[in-house]
Amino acid sequence: MKYNLIIVDDHKMFLDGILSILNTKEAYNILLTTTSGTQVIKFLDNNPDEKIDLIITDISMPELDGIALNKKVKEKSKSVKTLVVSMHNDADMIDELIENDVDGYVPKNAEKNELLRAIETILKGEKYFSKEIKDIFLENKFYKKKEEDIKLTQHEIDVISLIAQEFTTQEIADQLFLSKHTIESYRKNLIAKLQVRNLAGLTKYALKMEYITE
Repeated sequence: MKYNLIIVDDHKMFLDGILSILNTKEAYNILLTTTSGTQVIKFLDNNPDEKIDLIITDISMPELDGIALNKKVKEKSKSVKTLVVSMHNDADMIDELIENDVDGYVPKNAEKNELLRAIETILKGEKYFSKEIKDIFLENKFYKKKEEDIKLTQHEIDVISLIAQEFTTQEIADQLFLSKHTIESYRKNLIAKLQVRNLAGLTKYALKMEYITE
């Protein structure tokens, strides 16, 4: 059985590299190679009856990146499988791709055998994510869950916001009409509660949660 594949990557050398690997396998018929995600969508629109089994795509591309391409492909047809091969290992990107039903993700520095294994697995109807990608995804999920579990009181938010704005303990106490000792207790409790090491950690958290802006 022959499988029809499309490869898209804006780095011509990498495109040629994947092509040379896949050309050694008789089961794979390369329908299209392109440096543009937009060209892939045009091909799908112009060839609605063409059987496409798998699209292999990078993430960073001009006009239409791999994340947007995956989303558009899945909206058009659930039967077309997608595999991302990218240098990016950003947790939010991985999250978004998984939310939009990507079928696999391997880093660009993966061994040739892993790439072939990923393709075979996906064409069999299963998902394939390299260990590195799975670890990033799970760690991010765990971190987000931990963040959701942390609930700060309004007083704690007030204190952490003022700390992040570099107010002294006395100045914070004066602003919030609390004693200096109470503010020191808040600070210690916040460091323990948020599992950070120092005031810089509290400031980072306040910025992340947008209690203050840079």
